[in-house]
Amino acid sequence: MTLALGVIADDYTGASDLANALATNGLRVVQTIGVPPESLALPDVDAVVVALKSRSIAAAEAVRQSLEADRWLRARGAAHVLFKICSTFDSTDAGNIGPVSDALRDAASGGITLVNPGFPGAGRRVFQGHLFVHDQPLNESPLKDHPLNPMHDANLVRVLTRQSRSPVGLVPLQVVEQGADAVRAALAKLPGGAAIVDAVNDQHFEVLGQVALDRPVSTGASGLGIGLARALRRLDIVTEHVADTNDTPAGRFSAILAGSCSKATLEQIGVAEQQMPVLRLDVEKLLAGGEEAQAALSWARDKLEDGPVLIASSGTPAEVAALQKRHGGAAVGEQIEAALAEIAAGLVDAGVGRMVVAGGETSGAVVNRLGLQGFRIGAEIAPGVPALRVIGRAHAGLGIALKSGNFGGPDFFARALDMLG
Repeated sequence: MTLALGVIADDYTGASDLANALATNGLRVVQTIGVPPESLALPDVDAVVVALKSRSIAAAEAVRQSLEADRWLRARGAAHVLFKICSTFDSTDAGNIGPVSDALRDAASGGITLVNPGFPGAGRRVFQGHLFVHDQPLNESPLKDHPLNPMHDANLVRVLTRQSRSPVGLVPLQVVEQGADAVRAALAKLPGGAAIVDAVNDQHFEVLGQVALDRPVSTGASGLGIGLARALRRLDIVTEHVADTNDTPAGRFSAILAGSCSKATLEQIGVAEQQMPVLRLDVEKLLAGGEEAQAALSWARDKLEDGPVLIASSGTPAEVAALQKRHGGAAVGEQIEAALAEIAAGLVDAGVGRMVVAGGETSGAVVNRLGLQGFRIGAEIAPGVPALRVIGRAHAGLGIALKSGNFGGPDFFARALDMLG
C-alpha cells in the first residue's frame, strides 16, 4: 500500500471530520484508532487518518504519539502528512498545536508549515489571521468556552506564537486570492517556522491545498483536507471514488450517547426528547460513586426493543462550571467519560449495532473502551460527520457516528441513525 496522503488527528471526532472531508472529495479513506497493529488488514486506500487522543494531554506525550504516527505513515509512502486539529484551534499556551507542528516539521526537515484551522462548511473562517465562527470572532462566539481548552483569543498568529519555539507569520487573504504562486512567494519571504494563511471559502482552500503539497507537513482542519484532496485529484495522483458503507450493521438496536455541553448538542437532545426516550444522568450521583451508570444501562435495556434511546450527561456551561468548581475540572470530565464508555460497552453487549456519540472526549473514551481499531468511511451525515463502519477484531460491522459537540443540525440524531443502516 502506497498512500497519497497521511493524516494525524488529535482527537477521534476530528479524525472522522477530516476523513469525511477526504471521502466526500473522492478519496478512499480508512480511519484507524492509534497507529495500526500489523494484524489490522487495511483495504486499498488513498489516505489513512490516524486518530489519536492527544489534544489535551501533556505536550511531550502528544509529540511522542504524533511522531510515531508520522513514521508509520511515511513508511507507507505518504509524502505529505496533515496534522489535523480542531476547527476552533482548541489548545492552551502550553500546546499542543505548536509543539506537535514544530516536531513534525523538524522530523521532515520541511521548512515553513502552512497552518489554517478553517472549515467553511461549519462556518469556521480565517481572515487577517483571526478565526471567525460564522460572523463572530472566536473569542466572542459560544464556542469559546470549551471545558478543557477555552479559547479567548481569536488572533491565531498570537495564539500559535505563544505555543511555538519558531516564528509564526501571516499570509493575508489578498495574497491568497492571487493564487498559489502568490502564496508561495509570500511564504518564501517569511523567516521559517509556521504561517497562518487566510481562507474563507473552498476556493481559497484549493489554493492552500496546492501549496501545502509542496511541503511534507501542514496543520489544519477539514477545509485544508478538502484543498489537499482536490489538489491530489488535480495532479492525477488519485482518481475519484464514491464513499459507501451501506451494509448491514452488527446488531439490531440503536442508541445515542451525549457527553457534549455545546449549544448544538443541547438543542439536539431537546429535539430527540420529542422522538425517543431520553435519560439525563444525575451527574452528582455519578460523581459520588453510586450506581448511576448501571441504572442507566438497565433503563436502556428495557426500552431497546421499542426503538432508539438516548442517554445524556450534557449540561449547560453554567452547570458544568458549577460541577467543576465543586469536584475539580479534570475529575468531572474523566468520571463522566468513563461512565458513558461503560454504558456504551453494555449497550453493544445488549445488541446495539448503530450508535451515535456526541462530544470529542466522550467519543474518545467510548472508542477506547470498546477497543475499536479502525473504520471505513461512509456517506456524510452532516458537514464534518460521516457514517462509520468498524473494521478490525473488535465489534466489526458496528455502525457508529462520532460527532464533535458543535456539529450537526437540530435533527442530527435521527438522521444519523437512519444513515447508519
